[in-house]
Amino acid sequence: MNWITRFLTSSLGQKVIMSLTGIFLILFLAVHMSGNLQLLANDGGRSFNIYAEFMSHNPLIRIVSIGLYASILLHAIQGILLALANRKAKGSTHSTGKVAGATWASKNMALLGILILAFLCLHMGDFWFKMRFTDQLQMVSYDGYDHAVQDIYSRVSVAFQELWIVIVYLLGVFALAVHLVHGFQSAFQSLGIHHKKYTPMINMIGWIYTILITSGFAIMPLYFFLQ
Repeated sequence: MNWITRFLTSSLGQKVIMSLTGIFLILFLAVHMSGNLQLLANDGGRSFNIYAEFMSHNPLIRIVSIGLYASILLHAIQGILLALANRKAKGSTHSTGKVAGATWASKNMALLGILILAFLCLHMGDFWFKMRFTDQLQMVSYDGYDHAVQDIYSRVSVAFQELWIVIVYLLGVFALAVHLVHGFQSAFQSLGIHHKKYTPMINMIGWIYTILITSGFAIMPLYFFLQ
């Protein structure tokens, strides 16, 4: 078992963990966005509220959520550790900026990750925490559904009528876009999937995926604010 410990604490092992947790989080983004797009349904929040009720009470989803929270925490910790190790190895952030071919995103992935984590804490505190641990949300009933559910749709609608919340949300989405477009190809590269024939295709898929995901998230606050 010692070799496993040595591998996981090595630079290569940390990059593999970063890649695997990153890919998992990338897949989660697609699921999360597709669910949140139900906010745009013209049904007074019925679809979204029932969806949120299902996601918060399904036992399987709860188990997956534990893995999700663990992945977010592990990905953040490993990212910070790798950034500190790289900075120490190269002497300073100034010398890091001289790496040939390095992009701004690749040099600031840790900073982008911290911004995204801060945004995520704010986002979860405003919506998820109030849904799970407070009685601030009203209950609403729908015909054909056997019990009342929390009206989180109304909370989202009210929140996104505040300009500062919309701005913060869009800044978070922008940070996610920059982090994601580099992280997508970097994850596959760290797993050894790097070839002159396949890498351009992976990069293109990463750009397309990033545009679709971040556009989907950006539409939601703009939809409510502009109504």
